[in-house]
Amino acid sequence: MKFIPYGKQSINSKDLLLVSKSLKQELITTGNFVNNFENKLRKYFSSKYAISCTSGTAALHIALKSIDIKKNDIVIMPAINFISSYNLCSNLGAKIFLADVDKLTGQMTPETVMKCIKINKLKKVKLIITMYLGGYPENIIKFYNLKRKIKCYLLEDACHALGGSYRFRNNNYKIGSCKHSDISIFSLHPLKSITSGEGGVVSTNNKNFFLKAKLFRSHGIVRGKNHWEYDVVLNGLNYRLSDINCSLAMSQLSRINTFIKKRKQIYQHYIKNLIKKNNNFNFIHYDKNSSSGFHLFLLSLSSQNRLNKKNLMKFLFKNKILSQFHYIPIYKFSVFKEKVNLNNFQGAEFYFKKTISLPIYFDLSKKNQNYVINRIKFYFKK
Repeated sequence: MKFIPYGKQSINSKDLLLVSKSLKQELITTGNFVNNFENKLRKYFSSKYAISCTSGTAALHIALKSIDIKKNDIVIMPAINFISSYNLCSNLGAKIFLADVDKLTGQMTPETVMKCIKINKLKKVKLIITMYLGGYPENIIKFYNLKRKIKCYLLEDACHALGGSYRFRNNNYKIGSCKHSDISIFSLHPLKSITSGEGGVVSTNNKNFFLKAKLFRSHGIVRGKNHWEYDVVLNGLNYRLSDINCSLAMSQLSRINTFIKKRKQIYQHYIKNLIKKNNNFNFIHYDKNSSSGFHLFLLSLSSQNRLNKKNLMKFLFKNKILSQFHYIPIYKFSVFKEKVNLNNFQGAEFYFKKTISLPIYFDLSKKNQNYVINRIKFYFKK
């Protein structure tokens, strides 16, 4: 039996055909496939602007530069998060403050942000970075109201939530519409909803942010009337995504609803056959007005369960099932130099001690889903 990974891309013949077509074009970078993909993204999100780039981290860097995050700007982000946000804001010289998270969803809440502001006596917050861990977009309207109240920018790290949506006042909004945020970023890594191989996306309705993003993505260059004439107006980088990558992503985007539907079915199968009526696990309640991208299935061990999650992961590994941590709290890394009071991070501590990610991806067969479920049941029965 082969290992069952926790995530995996799904490539079909249509993907291969379009990638092959892109390779036959005169331009395989800065060509028509890039423009076509970005136009399809704008239409999918119902946003005014969307640009592609080389990774989710690149998208985040572009977004931070568009908002003009600089030295000593105050940024609040969740304690449970992939390290990109912390590294980038640190490299830009920002003052970073970590907010606690809900112990089951692992997501920062408006209440934990306000607690962070109060504990650290923050006067002027420049940016709040939300992160939709696992794929469910939580507390969007509450964060939007908080952003307006304290007059800061709101950046949605939606790398897990491509394909997700939410409902507000009888209207449905795609994550990436930026109706209740300033800017959104996404990843097109092979484990995400759709892939370009490696890639990322920035979405916004702010024209100024968009223009800055385009400049920063391509060395800060402004072209003149003639092809040999150009000026460099800011210190940018090369974060351009090639036509080859965009052709794959464009093909995948055409099937995103199919991808999300299958991930949802797997998610519900786990819930029905593993979580419900099982005291070993917590049932995670999400906002009923939100719809997930189903990037992860988070298995949360209940408080009464004293078993070490690492032992469960070792057992699964021996049975050729790859589970994962998403994520280790940022304050536990060596790169984080500040001392923290763990009493201020009780949600993050519970989440870290109790939660793992189970396999969920488009090509995960029902047979392998049941194998994962039965192995976990056997472990707890034993």
